[in-house]
Parts: sequence; C-alpha cells; structure tokens
Amino acid sequence: MAEQNDRVMDEVMQLLEAEPTNAPEPAPTVDIPALREQLAILVNTGKCKEAIGTNLSLAQVKQLDAKDVLKYQKRYEAYVGAKTTESLIESFLSLAVKGSAWP
Repeated sequence: MAEQNDRVMDEVMQLLEAEPTNAPEPAPTVDIPALREQLAILVNTGKCKEAIGTNLSLAQVKQLDAKDVLKYQKRYEAYVGAKTTESLIESFLSLAVKGSAWP
C-alpha cells in the first residue's frame, strides 16, 4: 500500500513539474493583408482623412509596413467606435423624447 501511494505521488509530482505554471498566452495572430485591405477600402470611400487623420493613396497603403498598418487600423477602430457610440446616444435621446411626449 505504501509503495502504491509513493508511486502515485511520484506520478503526480512529474505531472506538476512538466506543466508550465506561468506560461504567457500566445500572442494573437494579426492578418496584416486583411487589415491593409480594410484601409484600402477606407481610402476608396474617401473617408480616410476623416477616419484616421491622414490622407493616404492606394499606393501608400500598399507600401505601409505592418507597424503602420496596425497604427492606422487602431485609429480606424476608434473612429468606428466613436461613431457607433454617437449613433446610439442619438437614438436613445430620440426615443426618450418620443417616449416623454406620449400621453
């Protein structure tokens, strides 16, 4: 019985030692070509200056390095988030005004 308990404890200790305790999570993979294509669509729609604060041409978008693509993509996401929040607030206020006018 004591031998079996020792064997089980040895197996448990081996499993605990083999398992990483503070392993960092893998970094999310970023699809740079897809982000670059989103920026190209933004340039084609003519909203580039408004959305990311910079006028870019399609040729410039194609030549951007990954770091710049991520930078502009984050700016674009912030712009879209702000527009969405603005739209939700306007809709809520409109609904509140209509609701308060109801007898």
